[in-house]
Amino acid sequence: MEKKASPNIAGNLKPKISGFSGRVFGMIKFILGVCLLPFVYSTSLSFLNEFSLIEKSLQNYFWSGLISLIAIYLFVWEPAIIYAKGQKLLELIFNFFKPLVKVAPYLLPIYTIVLFIVYGILSFVFSAGGGSAFGGKSSALINYFIFLFGVSIGLHLIFSAKSLRSRQGDFLKSNYIFGFSFIYIINLLLFAFCLNLLFEKFSFVNFFNNSFQIARSIFAAVFKQLFL
Repeated sequence: MEKKASPNIAGNLKPKISGFSGRVFGMIKFILGVCLLPFVYSTSLSFLNEFSLIEKSLQNYFWSGLISLIAIYLFVWEPAIIYAKGQKLLELIFNFFKPLVKVAPYLLPIYTIVLFIVYGILSFVFSAGGGSAFGGKSSALINYFIFLFGVSIGLHLIFSAKSLRSRQGDFLKSNYIFGFSFIYIINLLLFAFCLNLLFEKFSFVNFFNNSFQIARSIFAAVFKQLFL
């Protein structure tokens, strides 16, 4: 009788252990997600500070692109199929390394990267001097592309957030808080790096250093309030 009962006991323990480990892992991701929030704030503030140094008209084109995408998403049409096509393209590109197939579509803003490469090629082709790929920029060309950068970044962040938010069994919303915070920071770092190559006034080094310093001051203030 005892031998017959043991498989049932083992079978009952497995889902309990799995559920418990899932909750523990969820708690860890929730804590890590909360720890990323100061970096979300610091990278956003540092990005806006650096971005404000480029021409005002170009800033307006970028925000117009971002706002246009949000308006279309909210009131006209959800371009989910465009986002899905981009994810499939990334899956195809990183098919050689399976772990990246799952992560890359969320982390990398594929349309922003493609636009950046296309702009570099066109800028080189139409450059009067034929110098650097990012030199001799036509005002009309950069206006169009900075607008499209706003659209592409908005598209990626909105649908990445939606994908994470729709996951079932997300304990304490840990996947969403940690995942989207991480995606947001990586996307801002990549976009800041692209802008550093496009504009002399935008410094990626300053952006990165200021982000770190602001986040460090936040952690120091929180630590002082809690433990000192």
